[in-house]
Amino acid sequence: MNGALALIKALEAVGCETVFGIPGGAILPAYDPLFDSAKIRHVLTRHEQGAGHAASGYAQATGRVGVCMATSGPGATNLVTPLADAYLDSLPVVAITGQVARPVIGTDAFQEADIRSITLPITKHSYQVTDPDDIPHVIAEAFTLAASGRPGPVLVDLPKDVLAAPAAWTEPEPPVVVRPRLDPAGVRQAADLLARAERPVFYVGGGVVRAGAAALLLELAERTGVPVVTTLMARGAFPDSHPQHLGMPGMHGTVAAVAAMQKADLLVALGARFDDRVTGSLARFAPEALVVHADIDPAEISKNRRADVPLVGDCRDVLRALNASVTTGGDLGAWWAYLDGLRTTFPLGYDWPEDGSLAPQYVISRIGELVGPEAIYTSGVGQHQMWAAQFVRYERPGSFINSGGLGTMGFAVPAAMGAVCGAPDRQVWAIDGDGCFQMTNQELATCALEGLPIKVAVINNGNLGMVRQWQNLFYGSRYSQTSLGSTPDFALLAEAMGCVGLRCSSRPGVDDVVREAMAVRDRPVVIDFVVGADAQVWPMVAAGTGNDEIMTARGLRPLCDSDTGEDL
Repeated sequence: MNGALALIKALEAVGCETVFGIPGGAILPAYDPLFDSAKIRHVLTRHEQGAGHAASGYAQATGRVGVCMATSGPGATNLVTPLADAYLDSLPVVAITGQVARPVIGTDAFQEADIRSITLPITKHSYQVTDPDDIPHVIAEAFTLAASGRPGPVLVDLPKDVLAAPAAWTEPEPPVVVRPRLDPAGVRQAADLLARAERPVFYVGGGVVRAGAAALLLELAERTGVPVVTTLMARGAFPDSHPQHLGMPGMHGTVAAVAAMQKADLLVALGARFDDRVTGSLARFAPEALVVHADIDPAEISKNRRADVPLVGDCRDVLRALNASVTTGGDLGAWWAYLDGLRTTFPLGYDWPEDGSLAPQYVISRIGELVGPEAIYTSGVGQHQMWAAQFVRYERPGSFINSGGLGTMGFAVPAAMGAVCGAPDRQVWAIDGDGCFQMTNQELATCALEGLPIKVAVINNGNLGMVRQWQNLFYGSRYSQTSLGSTPDFALLAEAMGCVGLRCSSRPGVDDVVREAMAVRDRPVVIDFVVGADAQVWPMVAAGTGNDEIMTARGLRPLCDSDTGEDL
């Protein structure tokens, strides 16, 4: 046995079923035994970035470790963005890279890059294996590390001569997910605060989804009657249809969700990290609230906002303990009356373009209605991402996959590819923008050849929409370098890649074209939705301002006095 065969056998032993990647010189020895593997499916992507994002989509759709593989030098560096993306969104990914042979490491050899050092800040750990006998236990350790504690990416770099050298086989230990022990005194404090709070809120982040704790969250919310807000990474962790759900908080959150956090006297943060897109100006965020902060990563607790009650633990353990400790909530009648008033007065909505063009919000809402909550939706980054978060109703965890922390354009299509590999029995729709789509649409060819029937809805406004919105609001409508024009023809491009290409530019055609796409089951479908260029995402908290300054499309500031500008 050589190191390459030891690698493939180790991947099989830890339960790897799918690898996304592209072969090249330094990693080529690993592709020879991979050819004979009956347990691992390899998906040949068109770009290493696509392989990395596909591994992330697979991880989010399945809850298992996603795996990507690339060669040395540019192959490895093309994984940097997906690894940084997975790191910020706490996704269990293992990246395997080839490296130049040991004798020439450090000589600037052909296709050499010190990928271990490059990725140390954006991975939980980066290994470089120099002894072929170490390969089995390093792979097992990498999978364990990726999935344990706060999930995240791990890189394993393998010099070419290590892959080619003889290796002793040692059966690797199966991955064991390690969870910290919860402090019972902290749980009692949190339960006591919940019992006494008059304006409590459950602030739910992606950690609840990663922990598989959605059912326990629902139990606690119904037990206490406390309002729930779900961040961008937690959409679906609590059903949108539930009367206690106020929607998404933050820069483009609902007025009710933003107000609930801003006016709360108790925030129970569950697997959330108080990032700037949720808090706005941190100094002005939730000024009257005590904070119970539950997170599996102790480094996150009190990092941005001081926790009055820190709970280091897996959200599943935290919620189970709280359910056992909390008997019932307090009298929240006045609190709910205030929040229901905001929900009624400031619901999510949109205006149709004055020029008669198609409203993008309508397109996305109809996709959500027709496709339904059992599907998986992915998105790129920008206006369409916010509209997908706002206007699709999510009823189950893991049904909305997007790039939250890094905000990576081009995420949607390869993530959808990974998701459908992991969940082939579910419909997978990528809601993309025309800017994002042009960054990674080459993976449509991968999907067509691999028989992966994703659906892609391109919200085509001919512009970099979110940048254009900021130029409109903050730069005097000086639209510098945001027009993308009308090239290429996305429907024809889809057909050229072996997909079905469709187009819609009018309201009456939306339902028909979505149904036509849903009827195609043997290959990918791309729908070019030609929409108005001037639609904007509302509500909005401008960057650097406080959440009290949330604005609606009509210029209203629901949480500020219209005359004095002071907080209400």
